[in-house]
Amino acid sequence: MAKDAEERISKGVLAIAAAHPKGLATFRRCRIEIPNYVRLTAADLAPSQTRRGEPMWHQIVRNIKCHAGEDSNYITLGYLSHVPKTGYEITAAGRRKLGT
Repeated sequence: MAKDAEERISKGVLAIAAAHPKGLATFRRCRIEIPNYVRLTAADLAPSQTRRGEPMWHQIVRNIKCHAGEDSNYITLGYLSHVPKTGYEITAAGRRKLGT
């Protein structure tokens, strides 16, 4: 998946977390709300090659954790922290990135 897709989806997750009173973007909320925050492309909406019945952008949401350690990853950059089996929490650095 293209890095620009990961950047767009990650920024959407960041915005979802910022909008939550506790700064939390659950996986469920992300699946519901990402289309409200991110202009999804045809590639984002294409069926996942590894997860039957879901679009690629669902996989990208999970890949935020899987790709932690890569230079452009929002966890690596300190914008999000992973909450196991729940989703992601925005950090102070993440709020600064959004300007909130």
